[in-house]
Order: sequence, then C-alpha cells, then structure tokens
Amino acid sequence: MNTIIEQSFSVPFKYPVCFSEDIFSIENKLFVDLLAKDRHAKVLFVVDKGVNEAHPHLIAQLNAYAEAHSDSFSIPCDPIVVVGGEASKNDESIYKKVVEATHLYGIDRHSYIAVIGGGAVIDMVGFAAAISHRGIRLIRIPTTVLSQNDSAVGVKNSVNLFGKKNYLGTFTPPYAVLNDFNFLKTLDDRDWRSGISEAIKVALIKDLSFFTWIEAHSAALAKREMKPMQELIIRCAQMHLDHISGKDPFEFGSSRPLDFGHWAAHKLEHLTDFRVRHGEAVAIGIALDSTYSHLKGWISEADLLRIIAVFKTLGFQVFAPELGGESLIKGLQEFQEHLGGQLTIMLLKALGKGEEVHEMDHELIYQSVEMLKSFNQTENLVTN
Repeated sequence: MNTIIEQSFSVPFKYPVCFSEDIFSIENKLFVDLLAKDRHAKVLFVVDKGVNEAHPHLIAQLNAYAEAHSDSFSIPCDPIVVVGGEASKNDESIYKKVVEATHLYGIDRHSYIAVIGGGAVIDMVGFAAAISHRGIRLIRIPTTVLSQNDSAVGVKNSVNLFGKKNYLGTFTPPYAVLNDFNFLKTLDDRDWRSGISEAIKVALIKDLSFFTWIEAHSAALAKREMKPMQELIIRCAQMHLDHISGKDPFEFGSSRPLDFGHWAAHKLEHLTDFRVRHGEAVAIGIALDSTYSHLKGWISEADLLRIIAVFKTLGFQVFAPELGGESLIKGLQEFQEHLGGQLTIMLLKALGKGEEVHEMDHELIYQSVEMLKSFNQTENLVTN
C-alpha cells in the first residue's frame, strides 16, 4: 500500500530597494533604520577591493557610522576586503572566508551580512550568506550601474565552478538593497557603460518607450551625466522587480526572458577569460540575438540599425574576435543544460516585444556573427 501525504505552503517575500546618496554619513539613518528594532544587531561587512581602493576612507566611515549608532548595531570585526569581479566567484576560498567569519564572530540568523561592491562580489557573498546557518540576512549595497539596476535587486546568488558561470547558487531574496549613487562617480568608463546594456535588454523585450528614452539619452549617458543615469537605474530596477514578482521568481521553468542576449554573453566571458566584462558581453549578446531576429524576418533592418547605433553611441563594441565557431554553438548547448530542460531563447518579435523560441538555426547564428563583424567596422550607421 502506498501512503502519500501532500504538503503545500507558500512563503511571502518582501524587501525594500532604496536609492540614496552618502548612506554612511552619520546623519543618514537609512541603513540603521532598516535593521530590526527588537534586538542589538551584529553586522559583518564585506567590501569589494576595488571599491575600497576608490574610496579609501570607506572603512573608517563604516566604523564611525557604527559607533554613532552603537545603540542599534555593532561591527564585530574589521570589514573583510575581497577581490572584485569574476575572480571573487572563481576562487572557492573567497566565499569560504566569508563563511568562516560567520563562525568566528558569531554571525547568526539574527545578524546581518552587508556586502558593498559590484555584482560579482554581491553574488559571491550572497551565496556565502545563504548557505551559512541556512540563511543569514543579507544587505546588498551595489556600487556599479550593472548591480544597481539589475543583478543586486533580484533573488539570485552564486559562484562559478567547473568553468561554468553560476554553477553553484541559490535563490534567496536579500533583506534589503541600498543603492548609493555616489559610488557611481568613481567608476571607470567601462563599468559606467556596462550596466546600461541590461537596461537596453529589458527595454527591448518589454517596453518600447523605455528603449526610445535610452536612445534619446544615449549621448548624455555616454558623457556620464548623472541625472539620466539615476533615472535609467530606477526605471530598470523597477522593471526587473516587476518581472521577479511574476509567476516564476525562482525559475522552476525554462522560460527566462531576462536572459535575452545572455546565452552568448556567458560563453563570450569565458572564451575571453573575462577580458570582456559581463555588461559588455551582454551588449554583444543582445546585438547577436537582435541580428538573428532580423535575419529570421521578425524585425526590420531599420529597427536592427537603431539597436546597433544605440550601443555604438554608448561606446560598446558589438563584436569580439572570439565570437563564432563551434565554441559559440557549445555555449548554446551549455545554456540549455543550465536551463535544466528545454532550450528557451528570447528573441525580438518587435522592438519592445520579446518572443521565445526553442531552437536556433546554427547557420543563421553564423550569418549573424558575420553581420555583427561588419557593423563593428562601420563608423556611421544609417538608421532612417
């Protein structure tokens, strides 16, 4: 006889995504006001090395902030400074160092880990927090455009393994996300630009008006004007949050529309040994899938040229020498494996409207690569 008891329950998740400036000035109580009020809290800080170097007074500022608000929280040890970028996700000793600190300093489920850095460091620390004590409350403080408008507002955490991006990871929502626009001022031009590709991504598949806005402001964004960048980040973050709160936030299915352009991007990052950064690879991946959509007959040449022109105005390359050949097709196969089932790729049915397909023509991919190569070599594109 078979006995089956079926269990069913739901758990609501809620977390704030905040936008501010100078969050660790003593007068700004945004950070301390987010902490639970029922007990004195411990906060373990982990800081991206690049951020620490760009902001040499940051650690002293953290200590002064904690001292000023010592009735609410304390810092049990010096902030842990870790290497930034994908290197933080490739070396398992780094996330284990964070896990070890939770053991050494008594960081439990009533404590917090606050991570200050780019998307890769936030991914890594989020993974460490999620597997320690079955989940320590994580406060994300992203410092790049890419992490403020995309990766840090979501529910994913991960590290790389076996040469595969995000092979180990969890879906664990953060306790809070604090975006401080002042961190953006010290970004180099590549990191300033990189995050804009994720905004273009979500605009192309969901909102034509947003793409048109980016198109109109692309020159201002390229010149590092802060006001349009702030608007872009907030609008893009809102669209990502709206998507995450939809029907499949933990990605149990194979449909991942926000991975538009990412199947090629992930492979390109590895093929270049991360010389091409994530946002740059996403720009190339979006350009590739947009070109494929055109060759498939879904979007016009004029629409494709608008997309390419926006990327080029922003200073992106739309081609890399490593793009193409059997390695790229292997990336498509690896993406299907990552999805855990049916291949599902987002393409463009029209500007502002995505369409999922379950197979891609390899020959059409190669033709798309060749077309991108010619676009990359062309200085001026006619878009009307």
